[in-house]
Amino acid sequence: MMSMLERTLLVGLVVLGGTAAARAQDVTVRIGMVKSISSVATLTAIEKGYFKAFGIKVETEDLDTSANVIALLAQNQLQVVEGGISAGYFNALEKNLPITMVMDRVSSPLGHHLMIRPDLKGQITRLKDLKGKIIASNGQGSVSTYEVGKMLQTDGLTIADVDVKVLPFNQMAIAFTNKAIDAAIVIPPFTSQFLDHGFGVSFKEPDDLVKPWPLTIAVAMINTDWAKPNRDLLRNYFTAYLRGVREYCQAYHGGSNRAELIQRLIRTGTETREELLYKYPWPARDPNGRINVDSLLDMQAWYKQNKFSSAQLPAERLADTSYAEYAVEKLGPFVLENKDSKLAGCR
Repeated sequence: MMSMLERTLLVGLVVLGGTAAARAQDVTVRIGMVKSISSVATLTAIEKGYFKAFGIKVETEDLDTSANVIALLAQNQLQVVEGGISAGYFNALEKNLPITMVMDRVSSPLGHHLMIRPDLKGQITRLKDLKGKIIASNGQGSVSTYEVGKMLQTDGLTIADVDVKVLPFNQMAIAFTNKAIDAAIVIPPFTSQFLDHGFGVSFKEPDDLVKPWPLTIAVAMINTDWAKPNRDLLRNYFTAYLRGVREYCQAYHGGSNRAELIQRLIRTGTETREELLYKYPWPARDPNGRINVDSLLDMQAWYKQNKFSSAQLPAERLADTSYAEYAVEKLGPFVLENKDSKLAGCR
């Protein structure tokens, strides 16, 4: 018969062996993320073990703009990309590259601002005054450029009437200071930084002008060739992902976890000033992962009209909503913790 010590050692070896086997079975999913406040949903799902519970190890890569990483996704160097929609996406679909959108990442209200240089306040009083001006966007065919173009249309201009200069968001403040640009389309957390430091003056907001509403401007995209043999894995991935999104939405509405998510944003370097995350609104997300297909169709039409793309594809080619539907079925309906919140979005 085994002694107590021998039995204890045997149990320990079994447990350790089981843990090692479980870790050996973890599947790595490489994702590219454009860093913004909404990134904290995925970071939360990672840190709280929602992916790990399904045997998924997530490796993240920071991106300046998703417009430049369609090729990485199509080549399966990244399996998932979280970022803004771009003309490149529609062009890739037209070329039958193996990618598709599956879930919302940012939708109205966005908290985006079209800002002008402080010294131009009073000189530029309506969108029409931007004719011939230099406007910074984070990508020539990015969703930011679409937002600018749609806003200009409300006052009789087109994107061709302005000079679009491509700059990363983190370089726009310097460009304002040096008077290298006249205006810029800015997203959180940069909006609050620019306002607090006086780099720019808020002029117009896409939330007020761009239709159809809600505007879906950022999504999660997948490599469809990789997805075919990994459908169950991806269903689990997006179930874990949506849990993180719902925690984000609770914090968005001032829920009890808001401080926790703010600290995660600070710790990961997404934002450096805690007070701004309390002071300014966050961009919204859909707690059920829904993409507004009408918004996608309008973007596709705008990119084609303005010669950023030649694609004209039906709605069913633009997004695969099955992963969101599966995740919602597993998680059940979203229930808002802070019933007193009056904020639109994240509902």
